[in-house]
Amino acid sequence: MSKSFDGVVEQLKKRKLLSTTLILLTLAIGIVLGTLISSSVNAARQQVAAADATPLTIPNPVQVSNTFSQIAKKIRPAVVNINTESVVRSAVPKRRRRPSTEEEADPREDMLRRFFGPQFDFFGSPLEAPEGDQRVQNLGSGVIVDPNGYIITNNHVIDKADRIRVKLMDDATLYNAKVVGTDSWTDLAVIKIDGRKALPVAKLGNSDAVQVGDWAIAIGSPFGLEETMTAGIISAKGREIFQGLRGQFQRFIQTDAAINRGNSGGPLLNINAEVIGINTAIYSTTGHYEGLGFAMPSNVAVQVYNQIIKDGKVVRGSIGIHFRDDKNEALLRVYGAKEGGVLVSEVQPGGPAEKAGIKAEDVITAINGRPIRNGEELVATVAASPVGSALKLTILRDSKTVDVSVTVADRADVFKDRLAEVRGETEEPRQATEVMFGMTLSGVTREQRQQWEFNEPGGVVVTGVEPSSFAEDIGIQKNDIILAINRRSVSGVGEVRQIQRELRPGSDVAFRIMRPTLVGRRPSWQNLFLAGVLPSGQ
Repeated sequence: MSKSFDGVVEQLKKRKLLSTTLILLTLAIGIVLGTLISSSVNAARQQVAAADATPLTIPNPVQVSNTFSQIAKKIRPAVVNINTESVVRSAVPKRRRRPSTEEEADPREDMLRRFFGPQFDFFGSPLEAPEGDQRVQNLGSGVIVDPNGYIITNNHVIDKADRIRVKLMDDATLYNAKVVGTDSWTDLAVIKIDGRKALPVAKLGNSDAVQVGDWAIAIGSPFGLEETMTAGIISAKGREIFQGLRGQFQRFIQTDAAINRGNSGGPLLNINAEVIGINTAIYSTTGHYEGLGFAMPSNVAVQVYNQIIKDGKVVRGSIGIHFRDDKNEALLRVYGAKEGGVLVSEVQPGGPAEKAGIKAEDVITAINGRPIRNGEELVATVAASPVGSALKLTILRDSKTVDVSVTVADRADVFKDRLAEVRGETEEPRQATEVMFGMTLSGVTREQRQQWEFNEPGGVVVTGVEPSSFAEDIGIQKNDIILAINRRSVSGVGEVRQIQRELRPGSDVAFRIMRPTLVGRRPSWQNLFLAGVLPSGQ
């Protein structure tokens, strides 16, 4: 019995083992078949997509040249964005317009446009006055050269602006700027802001060391895109783009680094992050970048800057002559000059040369015994001579040598009319107005009170509000009547002037005013309170 039972148990064990083995074998066969089918499908897919393609690999990080990024880190904090506001008034007579025919027009004057758009000519003046008063907002660039907030930019960026504001890198504040001085002949200007701390400054380079083919980097705010950096090379040096008076102090560095509207006044740099020029003009048929940009050399900018911070202006000597510096040796030989010289084409009426007896067709060959070969040498020598000093000019007249003594005068006085014409200025320049808080005031007369049905005692009437002034910013309008300032009643202009003297930049100023309105057809008065923080310069 025991043996029979043991046999049965043994058979059951064998059957169980067999069943387990069959199950495992079946699973193994299924896995193998599934793997083969999956592999076949994947292989088929790979063959259909790109059977002969090699997978790409990401290379290990490699340090590339970081020269330009290092330049950006050094210079960008010293480059500023300049915002200007001005109002072109309809009362101003029309300015010099562009010639109406191709025969009259200078093609270079058509193509050379400052970066404020085609409505501005080479010196930044509107070609024609618009109909009605118009507020113009413009953008430019500048570079900080002194930690106390002194900035070099272009004169045309800030010329005729009613308000100048400066934005620094990584600082949303718009700082009010004041003009320290300008120089129309080189189109350079110096402005100043009062920063909250010492400001970063750019390092100046020597533009005489620049060579054609050197790297050139421009930084500015083209089209308002702040801190834009572009690179190219120096294309040419000493480039003259205007003849006559316009070009006598303008010998530009030419570059193909991309510069556009808004770059004007920003720095042109060398590979050492040194400022070698101030971006000034572009040569373009469209008003946009076409590969030709021009920068005033940094050495010129330094000379202009130093005179401006010392005297507030740039003074250059002049003897009052006109000449054509085309270096035509045949022409000079005809007039008896064998080794260069400057042929006088015209003598400025009332100028030093006329008083000394110099005439058209004279050839200037030397100054104080030093040979003069061309007009550039003559201008450089005379301009650097102190006003009031005497120069001995050696001239050829009718093939005979004559020495003439000429007293140097201020160039701005000698060519006053010509300069105004070149810049497009009117004969009657805009007169400055004494204002208080940026507005003009007068007392309220008895007749005005009766006509306006104004019964409040005291007050002064606002006769005008200066554009972009403190008064305009807080909402004061023409014909408002001011009754009180900082809770002090006012009844005359003198009282307003006294209050203004007592205030300092940063002071809170509150006005109580009465504003005229109409209720039906009858005049009425609205009581208003306007206030603000007094900025500098008000």
